[in-house]
Amino acid sequence: MFKFLQEVSDYIQNSFLAGKYIGQGLSVTFDHMSRRPITVQYPYEKLIPSERFRGRIHFEFDKCISCEVCVRVCPINLPVVDWEFDQINKKKKLNHYSIDFGVCIFCGNCVEYCPTNCISFTEEYDICTYDRHELNYDNVAMGRLPYKVTNDPMVTPLRELVYLPKGVFNPHGVPDDAHRSGRLPSEILENDSDNTNT
Repeated sequence: MFKFLQEVSDYIQNSFLAGKYIGQGLSVTFDHMSRRPITVQYPYEKLIPSERFRGRIHFEFDKCISCEVCVRVCPINLPVVDWEFDQINKKKKLNHYSIDFGVCIFCGNCVEYCPTNCISFTEEYDICTYDRHELNYDNVAMGRLPYKVTNDPMVTPLRELVYLPKGVFNPHGVPDDAHRSGRLPSEILENDSDNTNT
């Protein structure tokens, strides 16, 4: 009899926990239902990537000393560094450098550990092609200047699209003092810094 009551008690507790978890999930769902859908009219409108965005890698050929640190720290040994030893100057001479972006996982180790800072990330994320072999960029392709959304006259750069006033569906021309449904990241940081100071 005691075992039967224990099983009934466990069943009721598990049912209560299941209802609680379903309620928590539905509360998140209902919270998002009150927000408007976020749609960017790509490619005519583009969001500005964050400062630490990991986009296409920019390579500066003249700075590279062919140390191959980028190859050693890469988890998949991806960069191909072709160099030869120059007997006259007693230095390594870089002939060719390439990275296959179809295989790259954009971990950032090559950028972080490069001693001469000849490798850097850009905000370019649109490097798709119809042939995956075209994703194998050499030093010439990686050496071109990075694409910036803010410099393209055909594209409207959008920032903070999520936080628009209630009933507004066009993010352009919204006054700064308009009441918004959410807080901007800068306001969140200000609020957090105020809380830590008090």
